[in-house]
Amino acid sequence: MTASEVAHNSPPEMEVYNDSAEAEKYPEKPDLGEIDPFGNEESGVVKYRVMKWWQAGMLMVAENISLGIMSLPSAVATLGIVPALLIILGLSGISWYTGYVCGQFKLRYPHVHSMGDAGELLLGPIGREICYVGQLLFIIFLMASHILTFTVTFNTITNHGTCTIVFGVVGLVACSIASLPRTSGKVFMMSTISAISILVATIVTMVSVAVQAPEHVQNDVTTSPTFSDAFLAVTNIVFAFIAHVSFFGIISEMEDPRQFPKSLAMLQIVDTTMYVVSAMVIYVYAGPDVASPALSSAGHLMKRVVYGLAIPTVIVAGVVFGHVACKYIYVRIFRGERSHHMHQRSFLATGTWVAICLSTWTIAWIIAESIPVFNDLLSLISALFGSWFSYGLPAIFWLLMNKGEWWSSPKKILLTIINFLILGIACAICGLGLYVSGKSIHDSSDSDSWTCASNAA
Repeated sequence: MTASEVAHNSPPEMEVYNDSAEAEKYPEKPDLGEIDPFGNEESGVVKYRVMKWWQAGMLMVAENISLGIMSLPSAVATLGIVPALLIILGLSGISWYTGYVCGQFKLRYPHVHSMGDAGELLLGPIGREICYVGQLLFIIFLMASHILTFTVTFNTITNHGTCTIVFGVVGLVACSIASLPRTSGKVFMMSTISAISILVATIVTMVSVAVQAPEHVQNDVTTSPTFSDAFLAVTNIVFAFIAHVSFFGIISEMEDPRQFPKSLAMLQIVDTTMYVVSAMVIYVYAGPDVASPALSSAGHLMKRVVYGLAIPTVIVAGVVFGHVACKYIYVRIFRGERSHHMHQRSFLATGTWVAICLSTWTIAWIIAESIPVFNDLLSLISALFGSWFSYGLPAIFWLLMNKGEWWSSPKKILLTIINFLILGIACAICGLGLYVSGKSIHDSSDSDSWTCASNAA
């Protein structure tokens, strides 16, 4: 069944709900049948659509609040307290809205499991391949950022106990093994540990920075950075809100996709609160010379402690992204008439999953060794991919779902203008972000790739 046929034949239960009264017309969960990416799993040994809304929310929290929170204090140091606070809150609001649009798009087109499926609805087979490849590259770059952070972590803890490349290989093996569970329900168990890990590590960092802070710390309400430095800081903030790339996959494994707005609210409230509190507190006490990742600002001894506490997050949050990438490839291989393989534990089904995991994490490791500067890698990821998957494409999804009704009412006119503005913001982040991140990578004195030298702050 093609994407156009699926869209045309989508059951009325999956229409976009505008209010609770509309949703009450269809109180029962829809029978997705063959349009679901996992097919009929009633008799399958391995089941995928098992997550409650709060489990999906926790999975998203663990995925999103990881490396992003580590770069925010340095962004505040560059931009100043007031501009950074406004940008964090502004991007949080936009991300909440575009995330909601993704959820509505999934309800309208239940066969969508990836940005590739969504791209097919936008531009046909060409759009499917562009979005599919872009999504895979995006997530693999995110996985690379976690391997890079893994090397920073162990260089810090061991005081550069061995070659950085060796730590990278250890991170590659650890992440590959942790990615072996095939269902998001099992990954959720690890994500709970990850969320607790980064929460504890962040709190310990804030306390340590406050205790050792000098008497007179210069905190700037506003600053005067160069354009390149300022926009590089903005892209680091953008990185803190780029979980949208996994939303379709996570919604596909929820028991009731209509509950996704609850999961999204859980994500946005938790991550925005943590971002604002941790970024401001660490900057206020550490001052303009705050390190990035921020955990390195905890002091000579305590930074080794907090990096140790953050190990579960460094691994598991990357594994969540890795699981999404592997699942997209896995579903594409076995989708349709071969979908029964996804619900088996046969050599073909299990072996294919293991091979995909090893391949994607190996590519991520190569990228991590090639772009070894933390802030520069985050900026490049945000500009090249996050701008589109978190902002640009969701705006286009709304325009597609409301085609022919853009100017039909004052509310529609307002929303149309908002979505075109979000699309413009995505274009600006992509174009300018690529320029400043490329310039920073070129100018960086610490950008030697494939080296044994320590990359700890």
